[in-house]
Amino acid sequence: MHHRPTAPTMSLARVLLASGRSVDLCDLRLSSTYGGTPEAYPCKPLNETRIKDVLRTAEQTSPHTPVHLVPPAREYPDQYAGALGPVELLPSVACVGTFRSTALDPSHDPVLYRSALTVIWFQPTPRLPSGCDAEAGLRDVRWDELARDYEL
Repeated sequence: MHHRPTAPTMSLARVLLASGRSVDLCDLRLSSTYGGTPEAYPCKPLNETRIKDVLRTAEQTSPHTPVHLVPPAREYPDQYAGALGPVELLPSVACVGTFRSTALDPSHDPVLYRSALTVIWFQPTPRLPSGCDAEAGLRDVRWDELARDYEL
């Protein structure tokens, strides 16, 4: 029986982490931070709910991959404080990306094992992170502590 060589996994982008590790972006979902929001103004309670929703969706979509939230930047423009507190703005695009890299455990066969991590981050525009050109919080992810090895 002949084994066909498996096609290399195509990634959307490769990101270089601050640690020096290179990770491949295999899946990316972008959504508007305030897209489906009722007519309330952006404030801390609304933002916390939105972040929880994104986290829950990511955990349900990739149940076997650990999920990490990069704490989003928050802006407080000089506007009135309504009943729910001051206006608090998150970056306008919520990103959920699944990344893969080489195995963490040196005893794992590098051909048979990879490491994976799903990362949630917020950014101002709907663009693909690439190389060193990615949000600082995304590049600072502590892969060795957060990712998990899996067998191919």
